[in-house]
Amino acid sequence: MIRNIVFDMGDVLLEFDPPLFLDREKVTDPADRELLLREVFYSPCWKEMDLGLYGEEEMFQRIKANIPAHLLPVAERLLFHWHDSLIPVEGIDELVFTLKEKGYRIYLLSNAPASQRLYWPEIRCSSCFDGVVVSAFEKCIKPDPKIYEILLDRYDLKAMESMFIDDVPANIEAAKQLGIAAHLFIDTEELLTYFKKEGIL
Repeated sequence: MIRNIVFDMGDVLLEFDPPLFLDREKVTDPADRELLLREVFYSPCWKEMDLGLYGEEEMFQRIKANIPAHLLPVAERLLFHWHDSLIPVEGIDELVFTLKEKGYRIYLLSNAPASQRLYWPEIRCSSCFDGVVVSAFEKCIKPDPKIYEILLDRYDLKAMESMFIDDVPANIEAAKQLGIAAHLFIDTEELLTYFKKEGIL
């Protein structure tokens, strides 16, 4: 019997869309867009930030040598302020509220930097969550089995009573290896259909 629903954050609870963030900054030149995507959001430094090795300020110092002077202010805003206007994945807030009303315990398991704690309260459905595990504070990231074990141990959860929702196949497989039921997130409508099929809703 499933008692606990564990959600990923980016592209499950909220939209993480780097091209959209560039649109907000009115970056239209294709070469500039490619460079900023590569050096900011798709930089190895971003993963290291998720690992908690350093924060945004140190990451900016590490990447700025690769960014031309005219784009440095934009890169800085992207790094420090991409989350200023959070966009929830369509329909997900309502689904999380429904699960909570049905008596499920709700948890977050996310690869994210330490700054996640600053914008997490701004996510409407965050009030439903009974526990949060964020990679930067644990110094490990999905799909490392250790971070799933941290979640289970910290909140005294049984793997067989837990369901994990993520948009990355490798993260889903890692959960299954630990005996956690898991489902690949496509969109909220598909997830709702799956929950009904499985008798969760």
